[in-house]
Amino acid sequence: MAMKKVGILIFNDVEVLDMAGPFEVFSLAEWEETREKIFKVYTIAKSKELITARNGLKVQPDFAFEDAPEVDILIVPGGYGAEETERYDEMTIGWLKKKMSQVEIMASVCTGAFLLAEAGFLDGREATTHWMDLDRLKKEYPNVKVLHNMKYVDASPVFTSGGISAGINMSFYILEKLAGSDIVRKTARRMEYDCYC
Repeated sequence: MAMKKVGILIFNDVEVLDMAGPFEVFSLAEWEETREKIFKVYTIAKSKELITARNGLKVQPDFAFEDAPEVDILIVPGGYGAEETERYDEMTIGWLKKKMSQVEIMASVCTGAFLLAEAGFLDGREATTHWMDLDRLKKEYPNVKVLHNMKYVDASPVFTSGGISAGINMSFYILEKLAGSDIVRKTARRMEYDCYC
């Protein structure tokens, strides 16, 4: 498998682990024989201005929408910025709609599902989000088949996960689909992550 590119959308008030968990999984994964990285991971934002994530963490995006490279996998994190700001932002939703036809996998973490729902990607699909927002997702987007008590949902090519740390579980699941269970076990052990199921 040729190296795949992973883009992680970031924005003000993004939940830190929503972006950092998948970043860690995909950044660490490597082929055992060659020790070559399986993925190249980028952060992408509307502009290259410094992002202030939840609780004040500052993050410098690698790329802006206008100069971001094509990616194979796009991760859409959640947090207050996702559910209360970005899903109402025409530029963000428009960019996601454009990317949907270009990626192999479109995946959300936590309330990033609200952006995917707003873009229409979850219509008629099974999906999940943070347990506190399941009913809200179902009420505001009635065409989504909202599932409870799920760490992640595979509605290929769209994937959704529950809250915060569940994004790590989903990332391991995607990694397993693309690179196999041995790579997952080695990556999880390196992270000292006990379970990705």
